Amino acid sequence: MRSSQDEGVVAKLNLLGLDRQGLIAYFAALGEKPFRAGQVLQWVHQKAVTDYQLMTNISQALRDQLQEDTRIHLPELVFDATSSDGTRKWLLQLDDGNRIETVYIPETDRGTLCVSSQVGCALDCSFCSTGRRGFNRNLTAAEIIAQVWLATRLIDEEKKPGRKVTNIVLMGMGEPLLNFDNVVAAVRIMMDDFAYGLSKRRVTISTAGVVPAIDRLGDILDMRLAVSLHAPDDKLRDSLVPLNRKYPIAELMAACRRFISKQNTRSRITFEYVLLDGVNDSDQHARKLVKLVKGIPTLVNLIPFNPFPDSGYKTSPKQSVERFNRILFDAGITTVVRRTRGEDIDAACGQLIGRIEDRSRRYRRFEQPRIGMQT
Repeated sequence: MRSSQDEGVVAKLNLLGLDRQGLIAYFAALGEKPFRAGQVLQWVHQKAVTDYQLMTNISQALRDQLQEDTRIHLPELVFDATSSDGTRKWLLQLDDGNRIETVYIPETDRGTLCVSSQVGCALDCSFCSTGRRGFNRNLTAAEIIAQVWLATRLIDEEKKPGRKVTNIVLMGMGEPLLNFDNVVAAVRIMMDDFAYGLSKRRVTISTAGVVPAIDRLGDILDMRLAVSLHAPDDKLRDSLVPLNRKYPIAELMAACRRFISKQNTRSRITFEYVLLDGVNDSDQHARKLVKLVKGIPTLVNLIPFNPFPDSGYKTSPKQSVERFNRILFDAGITTVVRRTRGEDIDAACGQLIGRIEDRSRRYRRFEQPRIGMQT
């Protein structure tokens, strides 16, 4: 049970999640100039300073005011594991007891951080163990950007050549576009030169196809979009991605075309496609996919299915993956076959589950639920 003192602390504004405009508005209410926003962004995100008294280019009176009214608060790190392939996963405990997972994936030319946007996921995609765990709530902007803050510092502490966060994908737990405002605020911090300074080509939001939010996103941000497609027709996609019943493929593809039209000329959409043996991996499926993405600047990301108990699916055999890939390649579509990373620490695609107080009661539907990491 929380004490009254704890409740007072929680009520303080967490500056960690305010983007530049949010900070400008906050300081304006205090009668301060807009440049204070840039100063605080640098202290918090570039210098990793969370003690206001160390922010020496801010007046003592303002430091005291910040300390009285606000906080810079991070989740508790409760688990930290590194895979044999160098992938690193963190389990973070939030103030309400829920836990989320964040994953760092090193490559030869980049280091990608996979960030969660919700506690669990409300979409219930049939091949994803995250969805099986149910849904609790949206993450705040502060809880989203805290994953970046912590991961950046922990990777830097390794002091290993080539290991740093260069790219961020919102492909962890949750559907980012169902937490639109908090995700956008966090992305703006990621791309702010006074914070993490990532270019628009190095930040990607992944969606299962929330059509109105795709349109809204295209109006306000120039960045990468990934669409979790997984099927080339409505009948199959309805069973794999239930959101398709609300926003069918024709509506989704039209939204993708509108999104691209609002971006710069070098933009393209990544279509994520998890290959399931005997379900969506036939030559016919591949040819349908070719027709579906025609006219859209496209990268197709073919993803091996990562099995989990009672999923009901199997990983497509290598020859099926190669044949599917060849059909796309011969049609002139840029395709990447993703290599499974971090499987030995349950950090692979679709395996992030954390610990969730499931408000959706979805978890109870399965007789042999998968137990997440406990400490």
